[in-house]
Amino acid sequence: MGYEEIKLLKQSGKSTVSLVKEEGGERLFIRKTLQGQHLVYQNLRELAHPYLPAVYEVSFDKDKTTVVEEYIEGRTVGSVKLSEKQCLTIVGELCDVLIFLHEKGIVHRDIKPSNILIAEDGHIRLIDFDAARMPKENADQDTVPLGTKGYAPPEQYGFSQTDERADIYAFGVTIKQLLGGNAGKQRYKRIFSKCTNLDPEKRYQSVRQIKKAFSYMWDWRAGILCAAATVLAAVILGKAFSDSVQRDVSSDGETDLIVLPAPENPHWDGETGIGLWGHVPESGVGRDQRYGWRLYRSDNKTPPDLEKDKWEREGEMSGNDLTTDFFDLNFAEEFWDNGFYYFSVCASGDGITYADSSYVLSDAFAFTGKDAPRLPAPEGLYWTMKQIGEDRYYFAAISNWEDYADQDSFNAIVYGEDREYVTNNISVKQFIFEKGWPGVRIRPEFVNVPGKSYRFAVQVLSSRPNEYRSSLPVEPCPGEAYLSPPLKIPNL
Repeated sequence: MGYEEIKLLKQSGKSTVSLVKEEGGERLFIRKTLQGQHLVYQNLRELAHPYLPAVYEVSFDKDKTTVVEEYIEGRTVGSVKLSEKQCLTIVGELCDVLIFLHEKGIVHRDIKPSNILIAEDGHIRLIDFDAARMPKENADQDTVPLGTKGYAPPEQYGFSQTDERADIYAFGVTIKQLLGGNAGKQRYKRIFSKCTNLDPEKRYQSVRQIKKAFSYMWDWRAGILCAAATVLAAVILGKAFSDSVQRDVSSDGETDLIVLPAPENPHWDGETGIGLWGHVPESGVGRDQRYGWRLYRSDNKTPPDLEKDKWEREGEMSGNDLTTDFFDLNFAEEFWDNGFYYFSVCASGDGITYADSSYVLSDAFAFTGKDAPRLPAPEGLYWTMKQIGEDRYYFAAISNWEDYADQDSFNAIVYGEDREYVTNNISVKQFIFEKGWPGVRIRPEFVNVPGKSYRFAVQVLSSRPNEYRSSLPVEPCPGEAYLSPPLKIPNL
């Protein structure tokens, strides 16, 4: 493909970076010409992740490497003022993409605020792999010391070979910088100190350990599968304030936020174990509403005091269906003992314009199904495709729909070729059938890499929890018997 240069973005003795567009078209790309053989871009071309720019072309000519990659419209995290909550969202996404890269054997070696973009979709993109490398066996030190002073660890300057712990050092420096004055809070100090220890053996040994450390410190819900929306989109899109709801005046000097209205009428849907509450369309980001929930259990019907009593389970849920009177969530898999269950729910703000609402409490649900039999496992799993309008969607389907009630929910969890988690979608049987769908619709942006294969497993969440428990869980990764045949995305 031929390209027309639009603008020279950067030029140095090591690289030339230009904004280009395809000849005869309007699509924009980034083209880099780099000194030396940057083989890592060849690997990146074969990989896809929501928080990485796509690499389309890589070519080598003597001592030069030319790369054509996706143009990302956005701003660097270092160029915008971020709230503490926004920083925590960046932490979660940066952990996810580094875990992905490290599992593929790639060390970035230049983690810093200017290499992390907030894209228009509200999610980060980790850019600039010019210093990245694949660790070599039996090497004592890096061949070429690269990186940015102040962010790179000592070993990156030739003292020893770098591995993922170099990225962990730079991660700590970067997040500490983004948090600003909040970085001095006691709950963060231990994490940053361990990340940036001069001795690699005394740092966290993997990014998964960092993610776990943050989850302990903040009750961070990074493991909740449906909490996919981020709180960053308004940084780019400039979301306007509304004057119709209460302002939250902060005491620590941070920008005041608008407090969302609390969800109305939270209640149980009869004996289904499904919680219902009124929609708060302003919650979440973009089209996705987002809610936080807490679950309480008691031996008697006395309702909990939200100010004093500690909840026993919590999580988040997002969705974008405004056609129903209520937002719904099946709690069947969360019940652990017989008794009376209450849930409380809040509308989750984006942390930029909106603050979370207060929590409101449901009525009581009497659960007696601790020893009930499980629903049968889904059988005959298969992928199918359906054209809806101009778009093509893949569906996770099963062959034994008749074994389940109309209100049972189907949680389809998608895995990649190495059985790594990709995404999940939940749909109610009645909703699936009313739409005329063959199964659970999978969001297309997660199963779209040409030449790659995807498999899925399904857990059925019971809508009759006092008679049947949910089918067996299929996380974190099921055995072969519970997985669908692979779906291979055709090459374009």
